[in-house]
Amino acid sequence: MQTMNIGNNEVVLLGTAMPPELPQGSHVMTATIELPPGDPGTPPHRHSGPVFGYMLEGEMIFELEGEPERVIKAGEAFWEPGGDVIHYRSANNLPDRVSKFLVVMVCAPGREMLVLVSPEELEQRKDRRTFRPN
Repeated sequence: MQTMNIGNNEVVLLGTAMPPELPQGSHVMTATIELPPGDPGTPPHRHSGPVFGYMLEGEMIFELEGEPERVIKAGEAFWEPGGDVIHYRSANNLPDRVSKFLVVMVCAPGREMLVLVSPEELEQRKDRRTFRPN
């Protein structure tokens, strides 16, 4: 993390990313998502555009295609490129507490923000998933 002062305000840079160029007509949605204790999260899916997030409370197990799963804790930022990349997990890592995060999602024109991935496609792409400890 990097901290800087702009006037009287302290700005903490949580992360940076170089998303792909956004097509004309894209729109942006901002939302908070609450995961009940122990919730497995949304089944494997993909987003039509990049997603930027910030963990507000708790912990989330986060896994994208081609990357090992990791735990994101309150105060940490995350992002995913969207497009063809499968988002495997966004599960609550805590069995006894709600976890909550904020997301800013860029939606490609004329496409759904979130599309579930079929079991057949998951099987076809299983070689793109990295080793998982469990």
